[in-house]
Amino acid sequence: MSQDLRELFKKEREEQKPRIKEGHQERFLERLEDELPKEKKSYLYLFKIAAAVLLLITTGYFGFKKYTEDPIKETIVNRGGEAEEQKRISLGDLSPDLKKVENYYVANINLELSKLEVSQDNKALVESFMNQLENLDNEYQGLNKELNQMGPNDQTISALIQNLQLRLQLLQKLKKKLNDLNTSKNEQVETNTI
Repeated sequence: MSQDLRELFKKEREEQKPRIKEGHQERFLERLEDELPKEKKSYLYLFKIAAAVLLLITTGYFGFKKYTEDPIKETIVNRGGEAEEQKRISLGDLSPDLKKVENYYVANINLELSKLEVSQDNKALVESFMNQLENLDNEYQGLNKELNQMGPNDQTISALIQNLQLRLQLLQKLKKKLNDLNTSKNEQVETNTI
């Protein structure tokens, strides 16, 4: 009885091991291929790639067009709060530094205008500030005419820059007043609910 247990288990495993018939695996793979659906060529993938390429080309075109157009355009605020673009000679035509200053102020003015939230409650306040902004714009146009007629001088240039600064300050003041108005409304609502 001195048999090795390992050998006994090994023999038992070999005896219990199921035997597969010849060619079973090949027949199984054939049946599996018959049952699975055939792969259809998908044009959806190609359509997605074409759409992405078209989107990139369109975005590139409009981005290029936007950054290469004439930067002398300036936004003018009308009484109704609408903006219209007019071409004219401006500070930017005199020197690159003045062009940077003008672009900075015009961009910030437009940014502040785009952030304004006008509602029925603050419409009168916004309209009064827009009237002041329109007056500043009319003054800016007069200074621009003076610049074109008399030529550049320090007084006209500094007056144009101050006008842009005043517009930006006016819009920032309007923004602060609107925030104060909203804060006081929120406080009133909170006290009413308590």
